[in-house]
Amino acid sequence: MKIEVWSDYVCPFCYIGKRRLEHALAQFPYKDQVEVEFKSFELDPNSPKYSGKNIHEALAAKYGMSVEQAKKTNEGIGEHAASVGLTFNFDDMKPTNTFDAHRLAKYAKANGKEAVLTEKLLHAYFTESKEISGHDTLADIAEEAGLDRQEALNTLQDKNAFANDVRIDEAIAQQYGISGVPYFIINQKYAISGAQPPETFANALQKVWEEESAAAPKFQDLSGAGAEDASCVDGNCAIPSKDK
Repeated sequence: MKIEVWSDYVCPFCYIGKRRLEHALAQFPYKDQVEVEFKSFELDPNSPKYSGKNIHEALAAKYGMSVEQAKKTNEGIGEHAASVGLTFNFDDMKPTNTFDAHRLAKYAKANGKEAVLTEKLLHAYFTESKEISGHDTLADIAEEAGLDRQEALNTLQDKNAFANDVRIDEAIAQQYGISGVPYFIINQKYAISGAQPPETFANALQKVWEEESAAAPKFQDLSGAGAEDASCVDGNCAIPSKDK
């Protein structure tokens, strides 16, 4: 079984969804036969590198809300993160462009370190408040993931290195009609959108395993009727209503 995950490193629900999927996989009896592959998706390809504004200020400016409203929104997202054991340090986050981080992830994939680098990039941004567009910072993260620091730095300094790999992922996302992340595709047949609860992932894994040999509609949505739509679209991360 193969799970392809489209996500971005500055998307909070991508980190939350990743952890929820991992919780479901931990209980899945056939987890050793599941491959998880991460795909590039930029929430805002035109986003500048870190400008000095914190995430509250950036969110307020982009969506015409007050800084206090932005803080309240982020506090709600932080509660979702805490529910799966993650700590989001919103006050010190450095919103930035993620294209080079995605290029680095493709370099890591070529060297068998995609999974560990993906986790370290998300942790670096959301918990450690690192500027994940800076080449020196990215090279340090690569080294922490077990990659050669100088080779990673050389790769980043070559603007063409792995750029096409990132663009291919993004083009495929467009073909599939993916407009928000996280977005999970299982065996190129079944789709789950958003950071769904672990039980949704668990049910989907079991369903796919049992029905894989039977004909099924392409991209059957297994998110579930009425399920929380915890995802990020165009840089905006909505919090599901507690009344749902």
